[in-house]
Amino acid sequence: MFDELRKPGGKLKLAVPRGALLDDVLGLLDQVGIDTAEARGDSRSLVFDGGETTLVTMRPSDVPTYVSAGAADLGITGKDVLLEQNDRPVFELVDLGVGRCRMVLATQKGDVAPSEHQRRLGMMKIATKYKRIAEQYFAEQGRQVELVEVKGSIELAPLVGLADGIVDLVATGRTLAENNLEVREEILTSSARLVANRVSYRIRSEEVDDLAARLREAARKAPGES
Repeated sequence: MFDELRKPGGKLKLAVPRGALLDDVLGLLDQVGIDTAEARGDSRSLVFDGGETTLVTMRPSDVPTYVSAGAADLGITGKDVLLEQNDRPVFELVDLGVGRCRMVLATQKGDVAPSEHQRRLGMMKIATKYKRIAEQYFAEQGRQVELVEVKGSIELAPLVGLADGIVDLVATGRTLAENNLEVREEILTSSARLVANRVSYRIRSEEVDDLAARLREAARKAPGES
């Protein structure tokens, strides 16, 4: 199997995100007949035989890199990742509906509204892992902010005075609440998307379109989705 990974043709290679999205994504793949048994095991391997496809597991943020370069024909990652890495050319095919979350601007509870803060002090300092998305959001509103890129526990930034607020993804909001933060503005919603390499989409369109259609139908039937 490993020898086939670098060869053209053969099975479609599908980049699958590890982490929070993995279980939901594997569930959808099960529904369309892709074998996820190996990927669900305790192996430390990163490549698995999915029957009709080869599953390649990686960090969600790496999916656009592998797909745009042609190292994977298809990939699944969050819309937030695609927006933050919009310089990676891929075709977005299907909103899979799983992994739904919101990207928000949050500040400490009891703070004045961000707009009032800016009126009083001129410029806000915002910590974020999503610098490109945040930059575009504030630019579209004509608001001047200083962005501080943080890779780790971003909720810490307002608590120790590094920033006035944060732009980050939230699902339930529990982590924000536990760190005395609250949502002040919603920037966008995100969910997992199926994307394709442009060349693979052109030369293997029948296979790609077939898998995309099956996943679209599985996503449509998923509980809580329409």
